[in-house]
Amino acid sequence: MSAKAISEQTGKEFLYKYICTTAAVQNRFRYASVTSETDWERLKQEHPWLLTERLVVKPDQLIKRRGKLGLVGINLDLQGVQDWLIARLMRETTVGKAKGILKNFLIEPFVPHAQEDEFYLCIYATREGDHVLFHHEGGVEVGDVDTKAQKLMVAVDDKLSEDQVTKQLLTYVPEDKKEVLASFIVGLFNLYEDLYFTYLEINPLVVTQDGVHILDMAAKIDATADYICKAKWGDVEFPPPFGREACPEEAYIADLDAKSGASLKLTLLNPRGRIWTMVAGGGASVVYSDTICDLGGVDELANYGEYSGAPSEQQTYDYAKTILSLMTREKHSEGKVLIIGGSIANFTNVAATFKGIVRAIKDYQGPLKEHEVTIFVRRGGPNYQEGLRVMGEVGKTTGIPIHVFGTETHMTAIVGMALGHQPIPNQPPMDAHTANFLLNASNNAMTPATTRTASFSEHRAANESSPAKKSKAGLPADSLHSILWPLKNVATGDWK
Repeated sequence: MSAKAISEQTGKEFLYKYICTTAAVQNRFRYASVTSETDWERLKQEHPWLLTERLVVKPDQLIKRRGKLGLVGINLDLQGVQDWLIARLMRETTVGKAKGILKNFLIEPFVPHAQEDEFYLCIYATREGDHVLFHHEGGVEVGDVDTKAQKLMVAVDDKLSEDQVTKQLLTYVPEDKKEVLASFIVGLFNLYEDLYFTYLEINPLVVTQDGVHILDMAAKIDATADYICKAKWGDVEFPPPFGREACPEEAYIADLDAKSGASLKLTLLNPRGRIWTMVAGGGASVVYSDTICDLGGVDELANYGEYSGAPSEQQTYDYAKTILSLMTREKHSEGKVLIIGGSIANFTNVAATFKGIVRAIKDYQGPLKEHEVTIFVRRGGPNYQEGLRVMGEVGKTTGIPIHVFGTETHMTAIVGMALGHQPIPNQPPMDAHTANFLLNASNNAMTPATTRTASFSEHRAANESSPAKKSKAGLPADSLHSILWPLKNVATGDWK
């Protein structure tokens, strides 16, 4: 599952198109999108109700609690909406720790109602099934719904009935609204399942004598279901979270991914960060990112992504050069590190993928040296010895510090080295087999320098190690030794 957030407009469009319920859903398709390029005269022609009704305006950029942040204009006429937007459209604002530009707004009809007409409704997916949360007091001040709401869990492949909803969720709802709400909730749950939503929240859900009004909505869908839902979804867009602008490099990698049987993913988190990753495998990408955050590198983590599924040399080259291009645009006072990591591959030809990365490193050797980039490599799998040899050779020929490790080193150990928590050994011990990080083959086994060494960029004595860089988090180099050093030391008692 790949749960991705969609805009409020997209979510409401899906709901208005495909919900099946006896409840009268009001204001279907009555919304207008506004950006800095909006032609207001044309907008009035396309949505004549803008001229006759009271309106609500709010940003549609995956921002929660907009009401509390003062980002909702209520009960305005069209001129009032335009005046309200002048102070906010294309202006920078802060939401929590995120800063971003308000670019997209949504205008909808204003719905007069009383506080007792507001309800809270949420459906979300877990491994066990889908959970439905309902609270009879919705709105801006709904509070902690996890503790206050009535809850109902629908197991996988089970169906939701109106009787279940009435008995388990609508206990505190006035009798005259139970039938309408039960029908709507069942219809919404069926829509949630049919269109592969993973999260769907409506707050407030307003029920008046006229019917049901969806005032605010937040939703995520399972992006991997695109081939199933394409006919209903159409060309759905997944906007970036507020505060993070979509960049063309992300779109480029997404296009490569769509045209390939392999998996190529890239999300830019902090373009000015000093810690960059190029990780093989979706699971490994999570492990490396978590380890970086655990060791105090969260503020400097520049990107998240992965390449897997046996990409070709050319595909890996295109992926690598995109990351190298991004990381060599701005200098960092402490230099930068690139972590090329992965576990032990099952069928990916490590030598072929590394040759693509090596080509990219050669192409960017000038900028990499200028930006003081140090590269840490750890990989295993088919032909990994050749891949590591090729990676080591490019360190020799270009003069770029490249520290290379195989399966004898625990996969996250290079993170501790890159962040300065752990010294960099000159020559890692030779692995006897793929499980060597659990079994101690020999305390003194070494890989000959001609085949693999921890650093190919400079000559050192065989028993010398590189001093660890000072951790930005201020931790001593050995304080997290027990976390990251190869697990074989723990299993065999060979701890130093």
